[in-house]
Amino acid sequence: MKNADEVDAGGLDAGFSSTKKQILLTLKRQGTVSLADLADGLRISKMATLKHVTALEAKGLVGRTFKASGRGRPRVFFALTDRSLNLFPEAYTHMTLSALRFIEEQLGRDAVVKLLKQRAQEVLEANRARVSESGLRERVAELVQIRDEGGYMAEIGHAGKSSVEMFEYNCPIMAVAESYPEACRVERELFQKLLHADVETSHRVVAGDPMCRFLIRRRTDSRA
Repeated sequence: MKNADEVDAGGLDAGFSSTKKQILLTLKRQGTVSLADLADGLRISKMATLKHVTALEAKGLVGRTFKASGRGRPRVFFALTDRSLNLFPEAYTHMTLSALRFIEEQLGRDAVVKLLKQRAQEVLEANRARVSESGLRERVAELVQIRDEGGYMAEIGHAGKSSVEMFEYNCPIMAVAESYPEACRVERELFQKLLHADVETSHRVVAGDPMCRFLIRRRTDSRA
């Protein structure tokens, strides 16, 4: 029988109140956050916030640290623990990884890359019509929506005249990307084709960064 405090594999929709979900999502996006900042974001008191966070700590999902703050009491900060990873989409990682390893054993690594590219092409065809021929920011905003639907916790960042940032705070294919880094390159190429823009990756979750950051630049030539 499952312990009452055990994390349900069903993710964030498995028994968490809206406030606790918001705390988990905030920590996922921002990393280490102070109690005061959490309370400000929730628009509730620090005491009420602490009550919710303490419940998440009891489940092993959140941990706390203290940092000195002048002559007063040390400030308390919270961050997600490794146990919280199961709350966020992983896109059938174990099954996918096993299948890719089998293909590599039987047909070689090139066959794995070919499969990844084929899947990317399917995603491209399925979503091409959703990305309009409007401005770069609008195209990136639509891509953010597509990726968010896939569990990547995507959001748009700074937008200038010729470039737009996109952030992804969750990587459903992280285990696959750890074994097959080509997956990240294939996804970047997918973005370029879908957006008709140049895409540079400066931060990657799989490399230990808190998010994947993409800098998307308007093309000045006629490449597809």
